[in-house]
Amino acid sequence: MRALLSAFAAALVLLAALPGCAGSAPSLSAYGGLGTWVSIYGAEAYSNPTAVAAAIAARGVKTVYMQTGNYSQAGDIVRPDQLGAFVDALHSEQLHVVAWYLPGFVRPAVDLRRSLAAIHFQTPGGGRFDGFALDIESAAVKRPALRTRRVIALSKRLRAEVGPGYALGAIIPAPRGMEQVPAYWPNFPYAPLAGIYNVILPMVYWTFSVKGPDGSYGYLAWSLAILREATGNPRMPIHLVGGTTDQAKLTEVRAFAQVVHDDGHLAGWSLFDWFATKATAWPVLEGIAAPTSAATG
Repeated sequence: MRALLSAFAAALVLLAALPGCAGSAPSLSAYGGLGTWVSIYGAEAYSNPTAVAAAIAARGVKTVYMQTGNYSQAGDIVRPDQLGAFVDALHSEQLHVVAWYLPGFVRPAVDLRRSLAAIHFQTPGGGRFDGFALDIESAAVKRPALRTRRVIALSKRLRAEVGPGYALGAIIPAPRGMEQVPAYWPNFPYAPLAGIYNVILPMVYWTFSVKGPDGSYGYLAWSLAILREATGNPRMPIHLVGGTTDQAKLTEVRAFAQVVHDDGHLAGWSLFDWFATKATAWPVLEGIAAPTSAATG
């Protein structure tokens, strides 16, 4: 019996050491507070990682959402050596780094492999990403019903691979935008995704649909209301992604900040993306106080 108990204890230690097996309630701190985004097209992040990381940290950012690739790229990870240097530089600035990947759902096996490559990516310094978010927006699969089935299948596979203790995020299109263009993705699977992912990150890019602070505020607030009702979970952790910042006016950025303040329950917020965010917008973003009621794990 003693030998059996010893073997059982050793197995528990081994399980605890595996990614996602440390517990059933992962910390969501990497998705909390002010964030910013860097895509695979942000060349300066690869060529001058230390300076870019320092500049991001100086703006009060807590988390950088870093793209690792997309379905149209040749490799699983874009510029892996330079990416690793950038992640190490961000971590040296005490920043969280969440990986994100854009699947096309045309080749599900490739999307799974590339997502897992991001999750298991290791930097030259031995660092890893602090979370992973799947960018669910491609309409490369023309039939929405098939697209939805593949989204759910991929999401379930990812959850099975990482276990319940790993913080997964679902990046989704603007709920209000999908309401305005119902043919894009009818019956979007809000509730199933909310049951798989720990955080929802809606890309509420108001500049595509409205102008001015009032229109921006309404578009953002309406999207949050739709999302909470559709997921069936009013307490679902949400990281609100606004933009796009190269088109946004300062008054609209202030409206974004006002929505975050008035909502009071968001886990985090950000504008897309780092290189497009105007210098005048940063004081507004830095002035947003973290809601005390936000669920960040």
